[in-house]
Amino acid sequence: MSNAARPAEPDLPRWAKVIDQTTCIGCHACTTACKSENGVPVGVSRTYVKSVDVGEFPDARRAFQVTRCNQCTDAPCASACPTGAMHKRADGIVDFNKDICIGCKACIAACPYDAIFINPEDHSAEKCNFCSHRIDSGLEPACVTVCPTQSIFVGDLNDPNSRVAQAVNREPVSVRKPEKNTRPKMFYKGAHQATLDPLAAERPAGGDFAWAQQAKGSGGFFDNIVPSGNPLGGNSAAATKLSYDQTHRSPWDWRVSAYTWTKNIGSGIYLMAMLLVATGFMSPDNPLWRWVAPIGGGFFVAVTCLLLVADLSHPFRFWLIFWRGRWESWLVKGGVILVAYSALLLAHFVSSIMGATWVSVWLMAPGAILAVLSSIYTAFLFGQAKARDLWQNPLLAPHLLTQAMAAGSAVVVPFAIIFAPQTTQCVLWMTGAATLVHLVFVGAEFTAPSPSEHARVAHYEMTRGRFKKFFAAGVALSAIGLLAPWLGVWVCLFAFLGPLAYEHAFVQGGQAVPLA
Repeated sequence: MSNAARPAEPDLPRWAKVIDQTTCIGCHACTTACKSENGVPVGVSRTYVKSVDVGEFPDARRAFQVTRCNQCTDAPCASACPTGAMHKRADGIVDFNKDICIGCKACIAACPYDAIFINPEDHSAEKCNFCSHRIDSGLEPACVTVCPTQSIFVGDLNDPNSRVAQAVNREPVSVRKPEKNTRPKMFYKGAHQATLDPLAAERPAGGDFAWAQQAKGSGGFFDNIVPSGNPLGGNSAAATKLSYDQTHRSPWDWRVSAYTWTKNIGSGIYLMAMLLVATGFMSPDNPLWRWVAPIGGGFFVAVTCLLLVADLSHPFRFWLIFWRGRWESWLVKGGVILVAYSALLLAHFVSSIMGATWVSVWLMAPGAILAVLSSIYTAFLFGQAKARDLWQNPLLAPHLLTQAMAAGSAVVVPFAIIFAPQTTQCVLWMTGAATLVHLVFVGAEFTAPSPSEHARVAHYEMTRGRFKKFFAAGVALSAIGLLAPWLGVWVCLFAFLGPLAYEHAFVQGGQAVPLA
């Protein structure tokens, strides 16, 4: 049983926290106390006080929300963490171990509350952990002790006499994003809905807040700062405007966008060559199967692995994925799949050197399975990112496989002309057909009603907002790739690049929605 699913033992407390927003004065004492107690550097915070101005003059007021880790009962960050650095203790506290953090940022992508960040000094993930070192010593968290209005209090939910248990069981309290089913143990008393819902209040387009100005991103290929402005405005019926927030950086940048593309190409090259042999269009002795399939597939898988390691904040700890890997994490499963697929491609290459093509033929069945898994596992990895509604798509796995066939077959075309000219037209038709299915998936995704407001804003950012140029380029390039059967090899370049532009818009657009 995973740490995230293990229930608290009966003789241990079940720690929870209540924030009384009816008495919070927004003094930020909790923020400074947390920074002092835990040595949190400038530019990041384990806890901070968000504020929203509600109403219009003269009937206006400022509502506050103390924002931090929600100490989920079913913590998605713990499930997504590949090494157990993010873990749930037996007493319910979600804690972290910096010594085994690889900086993959999967926990950040999984957290629906935007409570986790990478410490710029030690490059490890951290968040509010209830001041667990103080709890273990019989003390209250630092934020509780300094709050001048006693608006923050902690206690044991298993103790019916504790103040927390009485507040949760007898008074109206709220939690953030109950639809995510994380069962948070962070309760708000008297919080305004405009503070609980990150999309409820209008966000200042320039990022100019009451006491701060957020960093502004350029929206370019290398930029992954969540924008301050909400192009769709707030979704609250009341007049609400965000007056203070902090800068939020999306966890996965262009390297993750590129990795989905290179991984798909590495899978598609092998699958396309295998189909030509399996259907009798080409002999197993053909150089396209003997050399292009293992070398081409292996090259793009190697680039994929380099991108994955380069994206880690602790790249030299990548081996911990296998040494301390937790099977609940799709980063671990994906790593195992990529290693197994690489080993199969190496065996294929060695058999070609030895002239034993029958070995590569026998490897076709497991090779096809591993190539498909290499392509589609990212759909399940993105599915663990509960924070991002755009990625919670049951059609994402077949869509990724379709992109693999489109881009992979586009790479195979020039080699088919050289080594197997009789298959060229077949490969061109496969490129066009896979590209057509890819565009059908895109059309289905963006013409169907959005399942949530979060997904609607993500769709907007992807198609008409910050990443519209990449989306438009991806669709246009793929549309030209449809003409491959008629216009020939040069058109395959468009089918090859189209998925790259689309994937960047998809990955970054999904992260461009504020969570806190």
